Amino acid sequence: MNENLNLLQPYPFQRLRDLFAQINPNAQYTPVNLSIGEPKHQTPSIIQQSLIAHIDGLASYPTTLGSAALRQAISDWASRRYDIPALDIDKEIIPVNGSREGLFALAQTVIDTNKPNPIIISPNPFYQIYEGAALLAGAQPYFINTLPETQHAMDFSTVPSAVLNRTQLAYVCSPGNPSGKVMSLADWAQLFALSDTYGFVIAADECYSEIYFNEAKPPLGALEAAHKLGRDYTRLVVFSSLSKRSNVPGMRSGFVAGDSAIITKFLLYRTYHGCAMSPAIQAASVTAWNDEAHVVENRRLYNEKFNTVVPMLKTVWPTVELPDAAFYLWLQTGEDDQAAAIKLKRDLNITVLPGSFLAREAHGINPGKGFIRMALVANLDECVEAAQRIQQFY
Repeated sequence: MNENLNLLQPYPFQRLRDLFAQINPNAQYTPVNLSIGEPKHQTPSIIQQSLIAHIDGLASYPTTLGSAALRQAISDWASRRYDIPALDIDKEIIPVNGSREGLFALAQTVIDTNKPNPIIISPNPFYQIYEGAALLAGAQPYFINTLPETQHAMDFSTVPSAVLNRTQLAYVCSPGNPSGKVMSLADWAQLFALSDTYGFVIAADECYSEIYFNEAKPPLGALEAAHKLGRDYTRLVVFSSLSKRSNVPGMRSGFVAGDSAIITKFLLYRTYHGCAMSPAIQAASVTAWNDEAHVVENRRLYNEKFNTVVPMLKTVWPTVELPDAAFYLWLQTGEDDQAAAIKLKRDLNITVLPGSFLAREAHGINPGKGFIRMALVANLDECVEAAQRIQQFY
């Protein structure tokens, strides 16, 4: 067996099941699950209808590169969303089966284990795929702690040059999971300069890019930042997804775009990997990327929840604030995060995720300790019900 598998830690939701194994939730309350970032809004009917209309696509093998129609829809969407020149649909875009699969596979493509002791940089707290991708690619994760007192999504100025010299890949997540922080143009300029100096690839995870609270101020994207700074996409690849944007997590549909040299090698890897997207899913994805009305409505629903729930929770936890973007509340509760999660589960039948489960001990601290992550993915009534229980309890 691959011995690197022994380096993997239990996934946060397995740890959560273990934490609650002996807990009997208060049966007077109906359960409210705010632990997992799974969109619960209804899938738009135009996407469902498109999937049904193209179900005959199941009779054909898909190509790894995907259909020209899908790549064109992605290029058109990126140009509209980020005000950038059209991406080359033959050289700069590949569909992926959700950003998670692509983020993992990229590390297996990029990391060169012929060079000694490769490093992959990751935020901390972080999406656990980054760590698993690093370890199974034969690289060592290096964590940059993101703390509430810093304005940076990730502060790369804290990374020693000895680490940067061995770095081959850096994962960044903007808007961030779990913090919701968005990288600024200055943050991107700093990161691009380090990539230029040290030669590492940047993998920008932007799966939450379309969940934000001001229609006039969408989050800055990596391709957009590069364009504004007068750069091309050298050593930069971006991952996006329909799961959160269009409420289709079961479709497993996203894309990777950016540096054509990396995309070419990634396509070669994926051809052998055998992960082409179903033609029916591709057709439904074209419909999703070409329509923005359902995305605006999706944001309206999240806005309604956050604008209602945050003031309620603020009466209990005064430091809670609206995130820059995404659908998480990253709450500092003033008590042990695992104890807080147990209390909420046992006494109120509300499931949240302890922050320490999303982070690793690095540089002397676990930056998730003392925090809980609430995913406001349930409907408005359920989220309000949970907030009311918390208000009354505390």
